[in-house]
Amino acid sequence: MGQGGRKLTLFYLGTFVGALLLSFVLTRVVRNFATVRGWVSVPALERHLHSSPLPRLGGVAIFLSFFATILLAITIGYFVPALSFGISPKLLFTILIPGFLVFSLGVYDDIHSLGPYVKFAVQAIAGTMVYAGGLRILNLPVLFGHHHFSNFIGFPLTILWILAITNAFNLIDGLDGLAAGSALFSTLVVFVVALLSHSSAVSLTSLVLAGAILGFLRFNFNPATIFLGDCGSLFIGFMLSVLALYGAQKSPTIIAVAIPVVSFGLPILETVLSMVRRFISGRPVFTADREHIHHKLLQLGLSHRQVVITLYAVSALFALLSLFLLWPTGSTLGLVLAVLGCGIWIGVQHLGYLEFGEIRRVAHRTIEQRQIFINNMSIRRATEELRVARDYSQLCRILASAFSSNDFDGFELRSVSELQTIQDREPEACFRWKKPGSPSMKRPVNAWTINLELVATNRSRVGSMTVYRQYSERNLQLDINLLTAEFPLVLADTLERISLHSVQFPTSVDGSAEIAVAQAG
Repeated sequence: MGQGGRKLTLFYLGTFVGALLLSFVLTRVVRNFATVRGWVSVPALERHLHSSPLPRLGGVAIFLSFFATILLAITIGYFVPALSFGISPKLLFTILIPGFLVFSLGVYDDIHSLGPYVKFAVQAIAGTMVYAGGLRILNLPVLFGHHHFSNFIGFPLTILWILAITNAFNLIDGLDGLAAGSALFSTLVVFVVALLSHSSAVSLTSLVLAGAILGFLRFNFNPATIFLGDCGSLFIGFMLSVLALYGAQKSPTIIAVAIPVVSFGLPILETVLSMVRRFISGRPVFTADREHIHHKLLQLGLSHRQVVITLYAVSALFALLSLFLLWPTGSTLGLVLAVLGCGIWIGVQHLGYLEFGEIRRVAHRTIEQRQIFINNMSIRRATEELRVARDYSQLCRILASAFSSNDFDGFELRSVSELQTIQDREPEACFRWKKPGSPSMKRPVNAWTINLELVATNRSRVGSMTVYRQYSERNLQLDINLLTAEFPLVLADTLERISLHSVQFPTSVDGSAEIAVAQAG
């Protein structure tokens, strides 16, 4: 390494240490000032995990130390050209002015609180400024090859990327040190990629941001004495999204797209999970709840600090996997995707989200749809055949045939004669059928039943039918509404049509049947 290289290395190291120390000092100042002014977060909501009021303007220290260090580095580079890191005035305005806008939005939200749509609108304005400055998504080579997008496609994709990453880091800011620590790993990945891509502007900017975050993290790690706040999480997320855009223009194909996505893995995963599960459960997508990943880990018995360290490890794994893509080959990409997919799948399973359990149930039911179709058709066919049944033997054979192929274990049909109806007696004429090997209706073991009152079209009660099924892990392969809608009405009309005074069930039908016949009167 030559003398110029050593100077540049010392310059980079100096900016990192300078941002760290400045952030460390400013965090103490901001913490004390916010506490005196009463700008604190009171644990008033159920989702709040802190027990005492704490200031939440920690992002101010990060912002001030970041901007001060960047301006100092620019000044040094101006007077010492060998240390210039190649940031042009246009690029400076493209990154810093929208960053200041997003930071100001966060400060206002921390003090006065804003709705999600107002925050999205301001972030979109900042994203538009970035796009106008030339930082934009030009193509997605992994999906569309080297085809360049028009402004009609590139603009909304760029805004979507900025909004997604900005708010993703804001979304995981629920535990002491979580958002800042996760952002630190992502920032280091951006620095390494920029360094290897010879993008000095991004490498130094990301290194300064990492120093500012690390200096603040000393006061934010559990037990925290100051929170990051929206001014910090939104600013960090916005800066990372913009730096990733700038670095993407200096990097080859897959590195430009895949590495930022993988390195921001934890906040992106949290965002996707939150939106999907809220949509599935019918709740507003932007509502707050206690179902985030860190909440789930706390519910599993981990302590606050253990959860944060666990999620640090997850962030570090995402960062490590993203760096594997610096040497992109088909096998490398496949391995990274396989590890990510398996890890995310196993992790989500262990978190025990009810919404995803319901998705599994629906998916399983979809696989079994053919059997459901067969069982449904047997009930529909029985309903049509009952309309033309001529006697009790035919009626019983129709019922036995229909229930022999579905997941019920048996049924009991009772008929009421006209005399019994007048005397308000319980039906006594009975036909019982069960599958071979199933328990009798008289001695059901661990069974649940459905009782269908058979009321004919003319409103007369002609009997009842009880179907039962043993408790089992297997799903019921039948749409139950078929049994409770048209079927009982048609069965009641058939019973009334066949006989008004007596019932004589057949002495035998196919399957296992128990016959109990009694005359009215």
